[in-house]
Parts: sequence; structure tokens; C-alpha cells
Amino acid sequence: MNSNNNHDDGSHHSQPQPHHHRRPRGFAAMGVSTVTTTINNNNNNNNPRGGGSSRNEREKEKERTKLRERHRRAITSRMLAGLRQYGNFPLPARADMNDVLAALAREAGWTVEPDGTTFRHSTTKLAVYPVRSVESPLSSGSLKSYAVKPSLDFPSSVLRIDESPSPASLDSVVVAGRGITECEKYGASPINSHDCLETDQLMQERHMVEQGFNFLGTAYVPVYVLLGTGLINKFCQLIDRDAVRKELRLLKSLHVDGVFVDCWWGIVESQGPQKYCWSGYRELFNIIHEFELKLQVGLAFHEYEGNDSGGISIPLPQWVLEIGKENKDIYFTDHEGRRNTECLSWGVDKERVLKGRTGAEVYFDVMRSFRTEFDDMFIEGLITAVEIGLGASGELKYPSFSERMGWRYPGIGEFQCYDKYLQQNLRKTSNLRGHTFWARGPENAGNYNSRPQETGFFCEQGDYDSYYGRFFLQWYARSLVDHANTVLSLASLAFEDIQMVVKIPAVYWWYKSRSHAAELTAGYYNPANQDGYSALFEVLKKYSVVVKFICSEMQISSDGNDEALADPEGLTWQVLNSAWDQGLSVSGQNAFPCYDKEVFMRLVETAKPSNDPDHHHFTSFTFQPPLPLVERTICFSELNHFIGCMHGTLSKTSTSSYVFLFAS
Repeated sequence: MNSNNNHDDGSHHSQPQPHHHRRPRGFAAMGVSTVTTTINNNNNNNNPRGGGSSRNEREKEKERTKLRERHRRAITSRMLAGLRQYGNFPLPARADMNDVLAALAREAGWTVEPDGTTFRHSTTKLAVYPVRSVESPLSSGSLKSYAVKPSLDFPSSVLRIDESPSPASLDSVVVAGRGITECEKYGASPINSHDCLETDQLMQERHMVEQGFNFLGTAYVPVYVLLGTGLINKFCQLIDRDAVRKELRLLKSLHVDGVFVDCWWGIVESQGPQKYCWSGYRELFNIIHEFELKLQVGLAFHEYEGNDSGGISIPLPQWVLEIGKENKDIYFTDHEGRRNTECLSWGVDKERVLKGRTGAEVYFDVMRSFRTEFDDMFIEGLITAVEIGLGASGELKYPSFSERMGWRYPGIGEFQCYDKYLQQNLRKTSNLRGHTFWARGPENAGNYNSRPQETGFFCEQGDYDSYYGRFFLQWYARSLVDHANTVLSLASLAFEDIQMVVKIPAVYWWYKSRSHAAELTAGYYNPANQDGYSALFEVLKKYSVVVKFICSEMQISSDGNDEALADPEGLTWQVLNSAWDQGLSVSGQNAFPCYDKEVFMRLVETAKPSNDPDHHHFTSFTFQPPLPLVERTICFSELNHFIGCMHGTLSKTSTSSYVFLFAS
């Protein structure tokens, strides 16, 4: 689905936590406690009026101390992040000064044992015991110099659990790059830091290793990273070569297989009909080739408006917009007559309204020009696949839930078939059926932000399941399938023997309702008593197309309180199983930019279903990162772990960081 949709994005807002004081140990703790209690009692008894001001001063001092501590932690976290990134130091996520000193000693050629013993030469193997971290896993490549014991069976001589009431150093619980401690994040006392692991926590970690699905040795799923849209300007010039090289160098170090680049119709053919310019993309592809990365290309026949690349906008070609001023019916149109300029209506696929060419011919000419321009890169194997844009956001769908039209999640959207060309086709189809009065759209389908139960068409036992409703929805969905068939038949001529990809949206809200209203307006006739995907996949199979499914990372609450009746998981498995049943290959892409480990693991589990007896898996995965990628160094370890799981070189519960346990 559209990545700009602003709903349920999984963001969390941190809440201020109470400040935790260090407690002294042993008899000192008893003495200080007694003295403090006595002094407080005396102050309260002897100075009742001044007690309030003293408390206010103490509270202010607490806040000042808290601010100083946060500032210090932020500086520390940046230093540790710098050591990881630029010094290649394999520091744990919750590193303290002991870890830094140990890393420096090893860099100098010394041996540092888990208990802190340090010496120049040793014939004894260093045993490092892994503990699963939920914060910042290390790359497997950074651990080559260590002898790793792949078990959580800690020898009693090494493991010492500190049960003393004194907290560990605050430095030891800093989360890299975030400036907060684990105790602040989870509201726990510092006494529960990783230096004071409880036995049941260790047992839980071991259980997760034993029970978790192991991705080690599973199928290899290539990972491509989506490059930012703002790399090429409207004159088809590469803007910042150094920034591109910096990002590609980083991606290469993370062991990604390649990158994904969108080639925009609004840039390539902006100078006039059949006047193509590919110079900026040629330069970009050459740089990608220098780094020996593979390339997947998306031919984007829609406009772009996003905030991930400096708020740039890429409209359709200017000459197309000029035609649209005179003939507004080349655009998708809703029931109120509002035009959506994101892409051309499928009604013009066979209408010569674009300077003597049909919509399908215009798309074919762009594809043929691209194939000719980069023939050498196809021959060398640099370009491994071409994604054919078939609708809004490059996805095969009607623009039924467009935010520019005022749509907000979880609105059902509106039908987009009221331009004169689609209306002509509807009249023709209804006449052939013998029901001329069916040549209209439904009058009771609500608006963009309606709920199914608020409409007469989508509600329980609504008109969607009447004779007219079934006729209209079948025609509406057939127009989507016919558009895919028309464009792909020409694309197969331009890209013979080259892998083609079609992107399928994830319209998962109202999936648990009987009508599946949001899917219906998007063009997928998939109510509770129909299969809205098999007919499309039969057509895609003719062209050996790879289905790229937009994987929703959302987790819907299972308590029954979801007002949108959403079911991302149910929709995902229906689409994937339908495609696999047709013998189609499937790839994936995340719907929302993310760096969350839990989301990463859900994506891997979707790409490699653990309980599939036929061992289906994605053929590739396109990762859409938060941009700009180079500024988000604190999350590279999470991405590296995700790539390792996709490649089958790491398990779900692989050691993602290493914790050294020191004696108290």
C-alpha cells in the first residue's frame, strides 16, 4: 500500500521515568538510611514552614541531575556509535568502559578473557558467551577473531550473578545512539541491568533459542535496498555523486545483493512525446556497477509526491498534463467528478488521445527505449529484473484511497470509474448483458472515509451482493485485469527473457467484514464468498511475472477491539497462497520505512514460512529504509541482522551482540 498513509505506524513516545538513586552497600546503607531519616524528621518537626521550599529545591536539583545524566549518556552513546562505525569495534549494545578497554586491548594484540584477565600471550581459547540482545545485533563479519561457543550453557566458574543492591554503572546500560538507558525505556530499576541478570531471565533466553525458528541454513532470499527518489533531478541529471557513492559503499558493507531504482516517466519523457533522456540514470547505473551490486529497476508511470527526498515532486510529463487540461477524462474520476492526476485512467489504454498514441502504446515506447538504452547492462547481468508500474504508487490498483482526495485510514475509499472512457466501456458491457440500466456506478457506496456499515452498498446484506452489485464489481475488477494484460503483453515484447515484476497492494482494512469494502474499491473483487486474486494471477502466469507483494508490518490487536476489522496476516496468506498455487514466483517489499527488529523478524517469517510443507519462499525482497540512509548509523546492526536472516546465515535468535560478564 501507499507508504505515505499515516496510520498505525507503530511509533512509541517515551515517557519520563522516575530518577533512580544509587544505594550504598552493606552497613553504610543502614547508617545512611538511619541518619537521613533522622535529619528529615528533625527538619519537618523544627521547621514546618520551610519544609516545602526545601522539597522544591530538592526536586529542582533532581531535574538538573537528570538532565546532566541524559546529556552525558547522549555523548557516550555517540562515542560508542562512532567506535562501532568508524573503528570497527565489535562493542555490545549496552557497552560500558570495560568493553571499550577490552576492545582497545585486543586491537593492541592483547588477550582479554571474560573475567577481565588481560595478558599478552596465551594458548587458551577465549570463550565468549552469547546473550540475545533486542537492541543492536552485531554483524557476523565483525566477530571473526572470536571463538564463539554456540550455547547458553554458562560454566559456573565464569558466570557470577551480582545480587547486591548496588546498581551497575549507568554507562553499562546505554543503548547505542539513543541516549536512554534500558531502565528508562522499560521503567525498571538500574539494579536489573545486564550485569545483574537473574537466573529466570537466562533460562528464558535459552528457551527462545531452543524454540525459535532457526533461519540458519534456510533458503537464500536476495535483499535489494530502495534508493531515494531525489537522486535524479527533473532534467535527468545525477545530483550528488559523492552521496551516492557513500550510500552504496555502506550498503556494500552490509552485504546487500543490490539496489532498486525507480525510473520516472515524468523525468524521462519530460521534453516532449517520444523524446527520451536517460543520461542521469546511465550515470547512476554506472556507479552501481562500480560497486558490483545488482540492480532492479521500476518503470514508474505515475507521479510522485513524497517527503522522504526533500519534499520533491515528480508529476506526469508536461506534455501529458497539457493534454489533461483540455481532456480531463484521461484521469481517474470519482463519483463527484473529481480528477486524480496520479496516473492515467485505464480507459485510455486503447484510446488514441495522447498525441495520436494510446496509453498502452505510450507505455510500450518508454519500455522499448529503456531496453535499447541499457541493452549492455542487460547483457552483462547488472539489471536482474524490471518492475512494470501499473497504477497509483506503481501498484496494480485503482487510486481509490488517495490522501489528496481527503481519504484517511480506515476509510473504504471510492470507486474510480467515472471518466467518460470507462463509462463507455461500462455501458457497452451492460448492453451485452442485456441490462442497459446497469450502466452506472452505485449510488449508495458512501465516500472516501465511510465505514461499510454506514453505506447501503457495503453493509451486511448490502447491494454489493445483489445481481447488479455482482455485475458492477466483476466489471470493475475485470478492467483492472484487462489493464494488466494489455500492458504486460507489450512489456513482454520489450523485455523478452527478462524477469518482469508486478506490484500488488496490501488492502487489509475491512478484511474481516463480509464485503471487504476497501479491496472492492481498489479493484479486487474479494468479498467473503469470492476469490479476488486467482483470476488476476492466471493472467500474470501467462507472462511468467514475479508478484511483488507489499507486506504490511502492522500488528492488529487480537482483543476484538479493532474498529477497522483489519487482518494484514489473513490477507497476506491469501495472496501468497493464491500466487504460489498458480506457480508464480513471489517477492516482497515492506510497506513502511522501518528499523525495528520485531518488524524485521515478521518480514523474514513472511518471506520464509516455517510451516509450509512445499517450502515456498520469496525470490527477493526490496527493503524500503527511512531516508536518508547514511544518517541512520545507529540502526545498521539491525539491518545487518535482518539481511543475515534473509540470506539464511543467521537465525532468528542468533547472537546479535555479546555481553561480557565481569565479577563484582
